[in-house]
Amino acid sequence: MSGRRIEIAPSILSSDFSNMRDAVDQVEVSGAGIVHFDIMDGVFVPQITFGPKLVKDIRPHSSLVFDAHLMIVNPETQIDAFVDAGCDYITIHQESTVHLHRALTKIKERGVRCGISIVPSTPVASIVPLLDMVDLVLVMTVNPGFGGQKLIQSCLDKIVQLDGIRKEEDYDFLISVDGGVNLDTIQDVVAAGADIAVTGSAFFDASDRSAFVQRMHSLAMESFS
Repeated sequence: MSGRRIEIAPSILSSDFSNMRDAVDQVEVSGAGIVHFDIMDGVFVPQITFGPKLVKDIRPHSSLVFDAHLMIVNPETQIDAFVDAGCDYITIHQESTVHLHRALTKIKERGVRCGISIVPSTPVASIVPLLDMVDLVLVMTVNPGFGGQKLIQSCLDKIVQLDGIRKEEDYDFLISVDGGVNLDTIQDVVAAGADIAVTGSAFFDASDRSAFVQRMHSLAMESFS
């Protein structure tokens, strides 16, 4: 496992919405490499957050990787808007559309990286036929819609499964984990095979966010041995 490095991806869902640009600046200064945008429509999940205009307005002010996590029904209708807004990754849910292959193909055809996500009740088997075409798999380790939840330990088995498939088939998709990822759980997540740790409230509640990211990296490195 030498050479592995975990990427920390703070979710601005947990930031102060009155100053989103400052929140993204804080992510950049902290040493994290990805900004995670939780896009919620009030239908697929109970909450409503924000849309592509927020991403578009912030994009000129950050060089970080932007991952739009679309927790919305019929995400294929919004792909163009989020590509045009400047996203580097667009991640959609297996459960959100019956035309999943078509939607992922559309993302790739627009020249950005495509991701697929599954909620805790969805098995890895449901996305196996699509793993050869995705750049990222996002494993939800909480039920989506609210920040600050506790990681569901049984979901770690999905990360192990995905890592095993990736090695066996020689795929190169990244495994991202979202939900309850913090200083207490980062080692379990990384040991299971994750490459990206999405963290929301743990990051924005930290008194020293740079120290938090540094500590997350240090704990991850201990898991690699």
